[in-house]
Amino acid sequence: MLLVPSDVLRPRRPDEHFADEARAARDAGMEVAFVDHDAVAGGDADGGVARVPAGADAVYRGWMLDGDRYAAMAGALAARGVTLRTGPGEYRRAHELPGWYAAVAGDTPESVWTVGDGREAFRRACAELGGGPAVLRDFTKSMKHYWHEAAYLPDIADSDAAWAVASRFRELRGDGFTGGFVVRRFESFTGAEVRTWWVGGVCRLVTAHPDTPEQLPPDDVELPDLGGVDLPFVTVDLALRTDGRWRIIEIGDGQVSDRPQSTPPEELIAALG
Repeated sequence: MLLVPSDVLRPRRPDEHFADEARAARDAGMEVAFVDHDAVAGGDADGGVARVPAGADAVYRGWMLDGDRYAAMAGALAARGVTLRTGPGEYRRAHELPGWYAAVAGDTPESVWTVGDGREAFRRACAELGGGPAVLRDFTKSMKHYWHEAAYLPDIADSDAAWAVASRFRELRGDGFTGGFVVRRFESFTGAEVRTWWVGGVCRLVTAHPDTPEQLPPDDVELPDLGGVDLPFVTVDLALRTDGRWRIIEIGDGQVSDRPQSTPPEELIAALG
C-alpha cells in the first residue's frame, strides 16, 4: 500500500504534489490510502491516519516529518495493523545526518556537529574541524538558497563571522531547526547533483536532482558502497568533485525525498516494488 498526503480541501483526494505517484501506484495494482499530514505534524497521529484501511504493509510518500512525528504516525498505523516498510528508528537514521554519517564518512565531506544551538558548542565544533571554508546545516536541512548569509562559512577560524552565519541560519530555520549545527568541510564540485534511489541496499533508480530537473545524470555516475548503511529506502545525492571523484552530499529517507519532474512517476513506483 502507498500512503500519500490528502488534499487539504478535498481529503478524499491526494495532495496535488503526489497525485501523479498515487495514480501510477493504482495503475500498477497498488492500494493507495491518504494521510492527513497536517494532523500528524500537529500531534494528532490517530486522526491523521484515520482514513488508512487496516492490515497491510505500506510505504509513505509524503511531506517531511520530524523523527518524533514519524514515530507517532508509525505507532498509530501499527495500531491499525499497518506496518511501514521504514520503522521509526530507520527513518531517523536516514533523515538525520548523525544517523548515516559514520557509515559513509570516507565518501562525504568531513563533518562535526553540536547538540543544540549554543554558541560555545558551535565554537568547539568549528575548532575541531579546524580553519578554512565550511558549509553549515542542521541534522536534516541546509539553507543553501541563502548561501552567503546562512550556509557558507568562508573561514571557520573567524569565530565572530562564523557565528553571524550560524545565527542567521538558526533564525531562518525557526521551529524547523533539528538537533544541532552541522559544520561540513567545504569541497568544490562541478555540475549538478544527481539523486540516486536505493531500496533494500540496491540502487534502483538514478535521476536528476529536484532542484535541477532539466540536468539529467550522466551515464558514468560512480555509485558509492552503502553496505554499512542498511536502511530499507533512502536517497543518496551525489556530486562530482573537481578532482573527478563522486562524493555523497546527502542521504535522506526516500519516503520524504522529492522526485524530480523529469522522472516519470511510474519509474519511481516500479523501483519501490
